[in-house]
Parts: sequence; structure tokens; C-alpha cells
Amino acid sequence: MPAPLAPDFRPRYHQLHRVGRPGVWRSVVGAVLLIVLVFGVVPLVAGGIAFVTLLATGSTSREASAVLDVTEEATPAGLALLNVIIAAAIPLTFLVTWWLHRLKPRWVSSVAPRLRWGYLLVCLGLSVVALVASLGVALLLPVQAGDMPEGTVNDFTTQTRDFLLVILLLTPLQAAGEEYLFRGYLTQAFGSLVWARRASETLAVLGPALIFALFHGLSQDWPVFFDRFAFGVVAGILVIRTGGLEAPIAMHVLNNFLAFGLALAFGDLTTALNAEGGSSWWTILSTLTQSLVYLGLATWVARAMGLVDAGPPVGGAPLPPAGGDPELVGPPPRV
Repeated sequence: MPAPLAPDFRPRYHQLHRVGRPGVWRSVVGAVLLIVLVFGVVPLVAGGIAFVTLLATGSTSREASAVLDVTEEATPAGLALLNVIIAAAIPLTFLVTWWLHRLKPRWVSSVAPRLRWGYLLVCLGLSVVALVASLGVALLLPVQAGDMPEGTVNDFTTQTRDFLLVILLLTPLQAAGEEYLFRGYLTQAFGSLVWARRASETLAVLGPALIFALFHGLSQDWPVFFDRFAFGVVAGILVIRTGGLEAPIAMHVLNNFLAFGLALAFGDLTTALNAEGGSSWWTILSTLTQSLVYLGLATWVARAMGLVDAGPPVGGAPLPPAGGDPELVGPPPRV
């Protein structure tokens, strides 16, 4: 059994479960429960409601199934349903954090404890800079024809308009939902399993990154898997370095906007939603450039803005000034 926390212990993001209710089992149960809820229960409930709604509006059961199944052919309604299902991870993460650990849900967002909107908006701009850097590298790589979008622009139809509305309104929530689940709760859960500092940080980064990559499909080829795993690793490092989810959310939102936007303009959204193969190892160099440039910029800006990466002492002692962020001076995160 671990020793009691020292009164001056300042938990970093991945250590926050340690200041909640005692018991490592809570983090394990919470992680399994969230995965079952997000990928099992919520799809059944939300999908059932959407299916019944379509039947009530006059659709046949076959038509309703075709509308909602994005694996066969993506539709605006199917994409909206998918986004809502994944976005449900945000309130579910809040609920499990409070119920199992008796921690206020706001501690999942950051050690502030809140979503630091100013930093999030800055990170959106930084993600564009990193994207431009990756495009510069991509121009120098020997890519195959299938790796680049075709020059012909797709026709703009009413379905394209509906897709755009769904992407603009719901994709940010979908991206945030994945981050609250994988880089949020799972990072805190894995970080609480061991007490050695380096081991805790490593497990908190690699564990969620591996699960994140696996849950994008078991049939994906190695370049696609590695790309998603690398994204998870960089996002996990950013969470620990910056003390919150803002940087990963911004990068995730921009990546999804770009992928869906290119698919709508030049390709096929069904293929983009179910991409599991066809990538070249050369493209990894481009995406790694994007991730590493973003990692450096987001870390530097977080320090320049005076953001802290640890919460207040568990004993509730006043903190010394930390970059001018007054919200960190106060009681420990336990409710």
C-alpha cells in the first residue's frame, strides 16, 4: 500500500487520481467502465434512438440502417451520430471522475482547474504553423499517387453542405471527446498505477496512446497504426508538460478538419472515416514533423504564458506565484 501523500505534494496532471478516493482499483474500473460506455452502451442507445426516429419519419428499416452506417457509405446523419457518440465521452468522463474518485470534473480539463480557453485558441494557431511545416516536408517526399488528393474538385451539393455543417459544429466536440477519454481519464488512470516518477509518466503516455491507436481499427496497416500511435504519444507528452488537454484538443480538431475537408473537396468521406490502409511509410516523416514542431511550439508557448503543470499542494498550503495564474492558489483538488 502506498505511503500517505506528503502535505506539500503537488500533483501533476497524470497524478490527480492519487488525491481522490484511495484505491488503484478505482482507476482500473473507471477506465474499463468508460470504454464500455463510450464504445458499447452509448452507441446502442444513441443508435437505437436515431433508428427509431428515422422509422418514425417514414424510412424503412433498410434505409435507416444505410443512413446511420458510416462504414458502408457516409451520410451527414451518420457522421452526426458518430460525432455525438464520441462527444458523449466528455460528460461520461466527468461523471466517472466524480463518482469513483470524488474529484470535481473540472480537474479532467487541466490542473488550473478549468479549460484554459486562451491557451486553447493560441494552440489552434500553432497547429496551423505545424501543419504548414509538415506540408513543406511532404513536398520533398517520394509519395505515391494514391497518397495525394486528385486535382479534380468534387461538385458542391446539398449533401456537401450538410456534411460541412456537421463537421463544423460537431467535429470539435468529437475530437474533444476522444481527448477527454484517452488523454484525460486514461492518462490519469495509467499514471496512478505506479509511483516511480519516470515509470508513471511513461505509462501515462504510452498506455493511452496504444489504446487510442488500437480503437481506430484492428485491420489498419502498420503505417496508419504507427501514425495514430505517434499522435497519441505526442498528445500525452503535451498533457503532462502543459498540465491540461488544450494543446491535444487543438491539434486533434485541426487534423480532423483537414482530413474531412480534403475528403469532401477531392476524395470520399467514407474512405476518410474508415482509413485503415493504403498509407506509405514516407508520409510518417511528414506527420512526425507536424507533431514534433507542434510539441515544441505548444510547450514553449505554455511556459511563456506562465501556465503551470501541477495542482496545489494536497495539504492546501498557499502556493508561491506560478506564472501569475491566481486560480491555482487554493484548496487541493479533492472534494
